[in-house]
Amino acid sequence: MGPAISLRKVEDSAPALVSLYKSAGVSLRKHGLEGARAAVYLVVDYSGSMRPYYRDGSVQALADRVLGLCAHLDDDGRVPTVFFSTDIDAVTEIALDDHRGRIDAIVAGLGHMGKTSYHLAMDAVIDHYLDHAAHADGSATPALVIFQTDGGPISRLAAERYLCKAAKLPLFWQFVGFGDPASKQFDYLRKLDELAVPAKRPVDNAGFFHAGNDPLAVPDGELYDRLVGEFPAWLAAARAAGIVA
Repeated sequence: MGPAISLRKVEDSAPALVSLYKSAGVSLRKHGLEGARAAVYLVVDYSGSMRPYYRDGSVQALADRVLGLCAHLDDDGRVPTVFFSTDIDAVTEIALDDHRGRIDAIVAGLGHMGKTSYHLAMDAVIDHYLDHAAHADGSATPALVIFQTDGGPISRLAAERYLCKAAKLPLFWQFVGFGDPASKQFDYLRKLDELAVPAKRPVDNAGFFHAGNDPLAVPDGELYDRLVGEFPAWLAAARAAGIVA
């Protein structure tokens, strides 16, 4: 089985994303995911410290890269997208045929940039997934949730609780850190990535990597390798546990 959306359709609907689509295909083949199907979500940090990453285009670039990946995994060419800070700022979507300047357009309608509440964003994804991601035959499509942040949450206990709760669902959380890799802000995400199995959760349902101070400088191929690198192991474990059909 080939990609969910053909190269020709990407060329027609989003020509600026063709190179990203091709890079994503290379990474998927490398990790044994060619022809795989999954819902793809994007969660974006809208806290005050994220302002420089919106200004320099890093968030838009991440959105474009996620669309390039989504085109292989999901045939609707749309990525449900959650913006979060102290609360949920927006639950919207990005799409292949409307990607240019989309992040700026969304942010223009948002209010104050607050703090960082992971668990509220996770809850929004879980709600959306349960409402929309089941097939007509009742079987659930696995989902890859790309969760971007530049720091730890204001409620660590709540974030851990939600991640463990979500481990029973067909959701894999790939956390992406923007900022200084040496910052203690990311210590919590390392801990979240390593929560015990099966003591705290039935399967390892999360990964984490740093995109560094300059996410725009991360090569496309490297970024895609990191976005999908842990997904196959989770898929296997989730299937063995009966979480994914």
